[in-house]
Amino acid sequence: MNTEPNSASTAADPPSSKVAILAALGANLAIAIIKFVAAAFTGSSAMMAEGIHSVVDTANEWLLLLGLRSSQRPASDKRPFGYGKELYFWSFIVAICIFAIGGGISIYEGIQHLRDPGPLKDPTWNYVVLGLAFLFDGASFLVARRTFNAQRGQMSFWKAFRGSKDPSIFVVLFEDAADLLGLSVAFLGVFLSHQLQNPYLDGVASLLIGGILLVVAGLLLRENKSLLLGEPAELALLQAVRALARTDSAVVDADTPMTSYLSPHEILMVLRVEFQPDLHTADLTEGVQRLQQAIRQQYPDIRHLFIEPIAQIGIEAETALAEKQ
Repeated sequence: MNTEPNSASTAADPPSSKVAILAALGANLAIAIIKFVAAAFTGSSAMMAEGIHSVVDTANEWLLLLGLRSSQRPASDKRPFGYGKELYFWSFIVAICIFAIGGGISIYEGIQHLRDPGPLKDPTWNYVVLGLAFLFDGASFLVARRTFNAQRGQMSFWKAFRGSKDPSIFVVLFEDAADLLGLSVAFLGVFLSHQLQNPYLDGVASLLIGGILLVVAGLLLRENKSLLLGEPAELALLQAVRALARTDSAVVDADTPMTSYLSPHEILMVLRVEFQPDLHTADLTEGVQRLQQAIRQQYPDIRHLFIEPIAQIGIEAETALAEKQ
C-alpha cells in the first residue's frame, strides 16, 4: 500500500461542545445540592432519586470534559492516529453510569419507598426545589439544543442523532431532556401523593424516573458503541471524494473510499485508485500527491489519507513510489 506520511494531528472539537458541557455541569451541581437539602427536609424518595440523578449528571459532565481533553492529545509512537477515540470511550462510560447508577439507584429508592412509604411531610420544599431545578436544567437544555441544532442543520432530530459523531453534544442534550422529564414526574409524584393522601405514589414516581434513565442510557450506549467500533463517513462525502478523484487526468477510476471516524472531526480514509497504466513512476507519484492535496484541501476533516494505486505499474515502479512516500 502506498501512503503519505501522516503528520501528528489532534481532534479539533468545536468550542460549543465544551460550552454545553460546562453549562450542564454548573446547573447539575447546583441542583444536586438543592435537591438533597429538600429531600432531607421532606423525606421524599422521588426528590432523593432526583438528587442522585443530578449527582450522576455532574460526574458525567466531568467525564465528558476529561474525554474532550484526552482526545486532543497529539499523536505519538504508541498512538500514531492520535487519541480522538478517548471521547467515545468516556462517553460510553457516561452512558453506563446513567444506566447503572442513575437508573439503578432511582429504581431501588422507589422500591424501598413502596415497601415503607413513611408519613407525608410539608411539600413546600419540594415545589421550591423543583421550580429552581427546572429553571437551571431548562437553561442548560436550551444551550445543548442550540448547539445540537447548529450541527444538524435541516436534518430530522432522530437522523441527526444517529448520524452525529460528537457525543459530547448529544449526551448532554439527552441528559438535560431526561432531567426535565424526571422533574415533571417528580412534581406529579409529590403533588398527587399529597392531593390523594397516598404516599405510595411518590415511590411510583421514583420508579418512573429510573425507567426514564434506563431508556436514555440504552440509546446512548447503542450510539456510543457504534462510534467506538468505528463509523464510516457520510455517503455524500464518500461519493464526492470518489468523484473528485475521477476528475484527475491520471486516474482511470476510483473505488468508494473506506473510512472510519477517529474523533468528531478526524477521518481515516483509504482510497484505492486505478491510474493510467502507461504512467512513469514520477508521473504516478505526482498524481498521488496531487490527489492527496486536492482531497485534503476540500475536506480538512480527512486527517489520515492513504491512496493505494491499483494499476499494473510493475514491481520496480511500485517499490520506488513507496520509498518516495
